[in-house]
Amino acid sequence: MGELSYPFTQSPQPGSSVEIAPGVRWLRMPMPGSLDHINLYALEDASGWTLIDMGLGDEPTRELWEVLFAGELAGRPVQRLLATHMHPDHIGQAGYLSERFQAPLHMTRGEYFQARAFSAGGNFSSMSWESAAFYRGAGLKPEDLEAMRRNFSGGFGASITPLPSGYHRLQHGDCLTIGGRDWQVLVGSGHSPEHACLYCRQLGILIAGDQVLPVITSNVSVHPTEPEANPLKDWLDSHDRFLSLPDETLVLPAHGDPFRGLRKRLRALIAHHEDRMLALEEYCTTPAIARDMLPVLFRRKLDTRQMIMALGECIAHLHLLMHRDRIERVTGEDGVWRFRSIDPDLERRLRAEHSAPDDGPMMV
Repeated sequence: MGELSYPFTQSPQPGSSVEIAPGVRWLRMPMPGSLDHINLYALEDASGWTLIDMGLGDEPTRELWEVLFAGELAGRPVQRLLATHMHPDHIGQAGYLSERFQAPLHMTRGEYFQARAFSAGGNFSSMSWESAAFYRGAGLKPEDLEAMRRNFSGGFGASITPLPSGYHRLQHGDCLTIGGRDWQVLVGSGHSPEHACLYCRQLGILIAGDQVLPVITSNVSVHPTEPEANPLKDWLDSHDRFLSLPDETLVLPAHGDPFRGLRKRLRALIAHHEDRMLALEEYCTTPAIARDMLPVLFRRKLDTRQMIMALGECIAHLHLLMHRDRIERVTGEDGVWRFRSIDPDLERRLRAEHSAPDDGPMMV
């Protein structure tokens, strides 16, 4: 399928920016962990700036924003905040920046209210019976649940400043005119409920957030808040829709460097997950528990945080296979789910080899 191309040889240093196109600036904020950064974008208008995503709600990120406001973004106020989706690295500073500039927050409805619910929803130390039943079904033991309570004490709200009390709703197909150019809202799903991307046909640019990343794959998980969800179907359906965009589109992702080769990347992501599902089908020729399947998808030993993400991804793949009538799930008297392959055509579809398991799930 060919390689992706990366037109920018240097990424912006924290507190600075790189001009992508007239009126489009690329910013980068640090993050803890192996992911280590998030890309943010600023669109220039005659009356001020529109900020696309805002970084984690921590003090280092806030200090870097102030460096930018005193330097490269000086002279014009922030007039609009736009969050692609509700994860803390994207909306963490939304409340602070909205108050500082009295700038409205623009999000899709699903993302805004999901963020409000998560920020008020406590943490694993007060795990509900629904969450405990979900993870028990996935095969976790009581000691695993206790480790979760110890390791996830902060909760969602610890990574964001208090959200604005109101928002301006974005919907698929909306058009925002910024800097004399039209930016169309394209909504995807799967990684989050209603992830908003921005596409400018005049510039040939897609601000993609986490919907399309150049190297890693976005986390697509089932969570106990919606235990029967089918997010991988939503994600693959979204990718089918994004395939209609020109391949030469310059993609501005939330992680990694801007790249060209959108269709190549989308097809590679679709093929990767189809291969993962086939590998799970092969494993489930005898009834299997979700936790026992993690080595099929991830090669290295996982800590508690990574295991929870990995389970969510594994169950997302299994739910899509159930939707396709290729796997069935039976709940035992112990409350644990067993998954079994039921497609009589499986033997014909089997491959001699699969792509290697991923190193581990990424916190994205």
